[in-house]
This record gives sequence, C-alpha cells and structure tokens, in this order.
Amino acid sequence: MRYENKVVLVTGAGSGIGREIVLRLTSEGATVFGHDRDAERLAETSAMAGGIETRVGDVTSPEECKEAVAACVAAHGRLDVLGNVAGIARSEHFLDVTVEQYRQMMAVNTDAAFFFCQAAIPHLLETDGNIVNIASNAGVMGQAYTVAYCTSKGAVVQLTRALAMEFIKTKLRVNAIAPSGVNTNLIKGFQFPTGADFSLMQPYMGHRPLSEASEIAGLFAYIASDEARSMTGAIINVDNGVTAG
Repeated sequence: MRYENKVVLVTGAGSGIGREIVLRLTSEGATVFGHDRDAERLAETSAMAGGIETRVGDVTSPEECKEAVAACVAAHGRLDVLGNVAGIARSEHFLDVTVEQYRQMMAVNTDAAFFFCQAAIPHLLETDGNIVNIASNAGVMGQAYTVAYCTSKGAVVQLTRALAMEFIKTKLRVNAIAPSGVNTNLIKGFQFPTGADFSLMQPYMGHRPLSEASEIAGLFAYIASDEARSMTGAIINVDNGVTAG
C-alpha cells in the first residue's frame, strides 16, 4: 500500500501503459484521476480499477492540461504524482511528413507533457510530489523513418532532466521511463512506410519479445513511490538491451 493517501493523475489512462499504471497504483492504495481523449476506453479503465474519477479531454490543448490538473485537485484536494503517459507513434519517410503531422506529434508527445508539468508543479511542491514521464528508446537514439517521433521523445527526455535541475533544491522529483516496443494497441497498429530499408531499422528492432505494459507500470510504481526518494533526473531504459550496444 505504498500509495495510500496519495493522489495520482495519469494521462493516457484509457489503454495500454496508462491503463496498467492506473490498475497497479489503485491496487497499492492510490486515489487515481484518469485522463484520456477516448471516453469509452477511459470508462472501461475506471470500471476495472473499481471506479476512479476521470476526465475526457484533448491533451494537445494547453488550456485542457491546466483545467485537468485543476479538476483533479478540486476533486481530491491535492496532487502527489503526475504521470505523463499519453502519446502517439507513427513511421514515415522524413520528406513526406506534413506540417500537420509534425505539429500533432509534438503536441501530443511533447507539448502535453510540458503543459501538464507546468500546471501540476505548484501542487506537487506542496506535497513533495513527483513526475514520471513516459519517454522512449527513440528519445535517446537515432531511428530511421521515425524522425518526428524521435524528436518528440528526445524533447521529453530533456524536459525531464531540465525540470529535475531547476527544482533540485526542492523535494520535487522528475524522472522518465524510456521503453522500446511494448505490447499495446499502439505498437499493434504501427506500420512502416512503403519502401523502407529494413536493414536501417535492425539496430533498434531488438532480439527479444516486446515488453508488457504491466512491466512498465511496475517500474512506474517504484519510481513514483517514496522508496525512490533519491531518484531524480533519471531516464530509465526498459528496452530489452536495444540501447545497450
């Protein structure tokens, strides 16, 4: 019961890693506020978790990020942990990426994390709380055919480190988990572009099966708990050795 009397806001709570984090933390006593753009899936998560407070919204809106944090605090009186989990992934030839596609990638993966952090930190400072961002192995290595995605997740890595340093003299902690392939709907719908050179992708395809979302949730539960009080500014790879060599 590491999370008894703690309030956690999780974005992307409707499915995949976000859903597993909600289930793991509620099982450890957390009061979770779930956020997602998909009302139906978010309702499913809430039911699976025994009924949690939820909010449907678009994380690409800075105002929505601010209002979601305010709604969480209004509902539960405090905020102890922010989990920036919502994200999208796409593969394409770099020269084919449209302005709209680039803006969407950055808005969901990077801007949302930035503005949720900005809204949440004043409350987290009051509770000596912490932030866990979901980055990616794509944020710490170059990958062909995912330039926009790599850019967005690389920004999450640096957001994590920079925030950790700006608040290093407080008890606020900011960390990130960087998975590679995880067995979720996101990866199941992932398609490489026509004409892709698969030899370019071999270095980050890996040699082991996909991770499970529950594994990421288990690590999240540790990092965001008081057991990890000395951990801040860390980028934890969970990638089956993809970035090791």
